Amino acid sequence: MTGKCPVMHGGVTTQPMASTEWWPKSLNLDILHQHDSKTNPMDADFDYQQEVKKLDVDALKKDLHNLMTQSQPWWPADWGHYGGLMIRMTWHAAGTYRVADGRGGASTGNQRFAPLNSWPDNGNLDKARRLLWPIKKKYGNKLSWADLIAYAGTIAYESMGLKTFGFGFGREDIWHPEKDIYWGAEKQWLAPSDNPNSRYSGERDLANPLAAVMMGLIYVNPEGVDGKPDPLKTAQDVRVTFARMAMNDEETVALTAGGHTVGKAHGNGKASLLGPEPEGAEIEDQGFGWLNKTARGIGRDTVTSGIEGAWTTHPTQWDNGYFDMLLNYDWELKKSPAGAWQWEPIDIADAHKPVDVEDASIRHNPIMTDADMAMKMDPEYRKISERFAKDQDYFSDVFARAWFKLTHRDMGPKACYIGPDVPSETLIWQDPVPQGKTDYDLQTIKDKILASGLTVTEMVTTAWDSARTFRASDRRGGANGARICLAPQAQWQGNEPTRLAKVLDVLKPIANQSGASVADVIVIAGNLGIELAANKAGHKLTVPFTPGRGDATADMTDAASFDVLEPLHDGYRNWLKGDYVVSAEELLLDRTQLMGLTAHEMTVLVGGMRVMATNYGDTKHGVLTENEGALSNDFFVNLTDMNYSWKPVGKNLYEICDRASGKVKWTATRVDLVFGSNSILRGYAEVYAQDDNQDKFVKDFVAAWTKVMNADRFDLN
Repeated sequence: MTGKCPVMHGGVTTQPMASTEWWPKSLNLDILHQHDSKTNPMDADFDYQQEVKKLDVDALKKDLHNLMTQSQPWWPADWGHYGGLMIRMTWHAAGTYRVADGRGGASTGNQRFAPLNSWPDNGNLDKARRLLWPIKKKYGNKLSWADLIAYAGTIAYESMGLKTFGFGFGREDIWHPEKDIYWGAEKQWLAPSDNPNSRYSGERDLANPLAAVMMGLIYVNPEGVDGKPDPLKTAQDVRVTFARMAMNDEETVALTAGGHTVGKAHGNGKASLLGPEPEGAEIEDQGFGWLNKTARGIGRDTVTSGIEGAWTTHPTQWDNGYFDMLLNYDWELKKSPAGAWQWEPIDIADAHKPVDVEDASIRHNPIMTDADMAMKMDPEYRKISERFAKDQDYFSDVFARAWFKLTHRDMGPKACYIGPDVPSETLIWQDPVPQGKTDYDLQTIKDKILASGLTVTEMVTTAWDSARTFRASDRRGGANGARICLAPQAQWQGNEPTRLAKVLDVLKPIANQSGASVADVIVIAGNLGIELAANKAGHKLTVPFTPGRGDATADMTDAASFDVLEPLHDGYRNWLKGDYVVSAEELLLDRTQLMGLTAHEMTVLVGGMRVMATNYGDTKHGVLTENEGALSNDFFVNLTDMNYSWKPVGKNLYEICDRASGKVKWTATRVDLVFGSNSILRGYAEVYAQDDNQDKFVKDFVAAWTKVMNADRFDLN
């Protein structure tokens, strides 16, 4: 007789219902707890940014070059060279980046974990990472998985003849899946666009912030839209997808061609014979997925995408063979041995066919995907392809720069790059900011601001609006650079342009007279506002400040690329630009996670911002205090006071009434009341409402505020 398990556990077959499944309306705070320190195996004082500076880059480069041609019998290299496999691994790590929220990309090593390690489009990349394990083992803590995954593809290109643009180390590993990144609403892999949870609406409008066309793909379906070949329709998908990864048409053609100049696609067998992906594999498979246990399944018999063949005559050499092949032959649709649609040339000369990966005496037809054919059929892509075909040096330079952008876009500014191969050239997509001065008199500036007549609300909101654009996901935005003074930020609705212009008219002359940057003066003013508000509440303090921010110019700013940073909501200032399907409190969590804040930092900031009356448009919702403008814990005291009751009077508006008289005392929004209704947030609110924690509230608020103001000060790290 089989007995029941004597312990409580969360095994595959005994996983209990999660709280959010029992109560689906409950606010899930997991997005703010993704990388708790308890998941990190490194010592508390471990600093990867310092460790990687000790890395012997020349030795690493030599080892990677050697690895490329050391074929292993358990996963043999095509033509004896792993370059194509390593490039695909790097590309699929970096290619998850999307500009809308800055999430995805290669900067965390997230490809090691589900769901990415088991996406259909990442088939057999588990083998690429295992091939790299001896190198990771050798260099240990001086080399993160994230850096190694990004670097391997770059060295692969170099080993095949491309002059690369450069490389920056500094990507720090995570140790737990980023499960709360929204990859789409589909409930099945590779679901067509007419499925009930489609990411498309209208004619073919892809939902933000998504970039890939299907759940489980990095880019577009290589067989065509929903697997139906049509290069012109595919071209539309390619253009949208690559634009959402911050690439223009020229970069898109270069990346498509450069990615397919080397390596091959694999579909020489039956896909039905493949076992499950890594996360679904048996324990004895030790993290390997897509194993063929009934046939050979390696070398020429490998099945990955289902498409079979190389794109060029010499798939281990960097050359212009892609355009020679694409533009100089006519192509027809055929099916691969695995049953996938692919394009093959008509009447191709034998000498132009690539040789078999294992037997050089055998030649096969080259292939093109539907996306490749789009480079020929779409009028704009065709023009670019023809230019590249005529000028290989130009193509190589554009590709090298686009590849560098692809693999570094989510790392932030150059200050975050480490190593001997960091390019000296500064690129506009890196959001450059000049170094600001530090030798000015801080107290003189504070005195001038104090005498200017600006209110605490004006000082605090301007500093907040300047800093809140920071995204920890790709390290863009923030107060450094004072881009709130420039287009497009100066006119964003959420920045209240009229109020902003008034404040800047005061602060800019003070900056000019003192020698400080406007960026520094904006933060100084915000800090001064906090100090005045704290003093009004009986707390004398000085908010920490470190000078050195610079002022960006319009020439340093790719204005269009900043459009995606425009706030459409800000729970910290109790504002929604429109009416959204997602609740106001869920939007607050998303913004909080992007800013790199924790749940208790979010709590204390909201409470402090409310009592200082920093709401958008000077509304009084959530200003739960009789002493407006004082940095007190009144928001939490009154929110948790049972002498009041709460009732809805609109979709996002509530009245807080005195229980005894029934009179309306205050109004509040969902973002305010969630700190009393959600059990976790209420726990934080109660901490700050305690009589003995008034000092703690102010101390924690100042710490969280300073964290926001300094979030983009990478020069301080």
